[in-house]
Amino acid sequence: MKGILLVNLGSPRSTSVPDVKEYLDEFLMDEKVIDYRWFFRALLVRGIILNTRPAKSAEAYKTVWTDQGSPLIVITEQIQKKLQKLVDVPVEIGMRYAQPSIESGIQKLVDKGITEIVLFPLYPQYAMSTTETVIEKAEEVRKAKFPGIKINYIQPFYNREIYINCLAESIKEKLPENFDALQFSYHGVPERHIYKTDPTKTCNLNDCCSRENNPSHSFCYRHQCYKTTNMVIEKLGISKEKTIVSFQSRLGKDKWIEPYTDETLETIPKKGIKNLAVVCPAFVSDCLETLEEISVEGKEQFTHAGGENFHYIPCLNDEDRWISVIKTLCEEKLQDFYVV
Repeated sequence: MKGILLVNLGSPRSTSVPDVKEYLDEFLMDEKVIDYRWFFRALLVRGIILNTRPAKSAEAYKTVWTDQGSPLIVITEQIQKKLQKLVDVPVEIGMRYAQPSIESGIQKLVDKGITEIVLFPLYPQYAMSTTETVIEKAEEVRKAKFPGIKINYIQPFYNREIYINCLAESIKEKLPENFDALQFSYHGVPERHIYKTDPTKTCNLNDCCSRENNPSHSFCYRHQCYKTTNMVIEKLGISKEKTIVSFQSRLGKDKWIEPYTDETLETIPKKGIKNLAVVCPAFVSDCLETLEEISVEGKEQFTHAGGENFHYIPCLNDEDRWISVIKTLCEEKLQDFYVV
């Protein structure tokens, strides 16, 4: 029997400081997120970050928390319910960090007699700190607890036509009539992550992302972000001159991929961009990084720098067209189980 497991990032159980601290500890101690050796990672995370950041993060979570709980968890549950109505196999959810865990999601499927699972990391682009850590964690759980099951993983879909059409249609419906620029703000990663995830060793951040073909493209997060952007604006009929690509949410003093979203928001009003629309296609579900960091903090940065109108375009969330894309991608992988 077959089943589907949708996997998203995760969220604290509540907005209390202890719950946020527990979540950040699991998240930031993942070697795929902060890729220092364990001792130095623990020194940074448990010796410094967890002594200062949880209280501030808890306040930020309070600004986006709903009556039902974490937006990301609530939206993922809504996606699961809608998808379940469209497919004839069980659908469960799991989070890479905190609860419900990947292990609990697999256990629910196993309890229903499932032996073959399509696992869908809900990240359009490939990165060490997203897709790679989900697969690694799922394999760790499978080998330790469920050695008898098989898992098929859905690969990044950043350039799949059905996804691009879906994203472009969603943006088009929400795009204000008058805008000076459309900014695509993707989650950032340290530059070294790009090179670490490139088994071909052909990536050069100075010049290869814009190439049509390069062996590293299948593993290069930065290239995939630009590819998504270019395909979407082509569908929308928007020129590159009216488009901005930037990267948000950097942590620490290491060099992260550029340009940075916060710095961009503070400089573009001086270049005559007063009416700005922003979309965050590294996320399929609205969360702290979109609802607070962009639509609240980002708006403040932009308007404080002289911007006049800031319009945040929500993620795909549980839009029916997005559920249809998920269904198609899952069904493709379900068919793979039949291939001998």
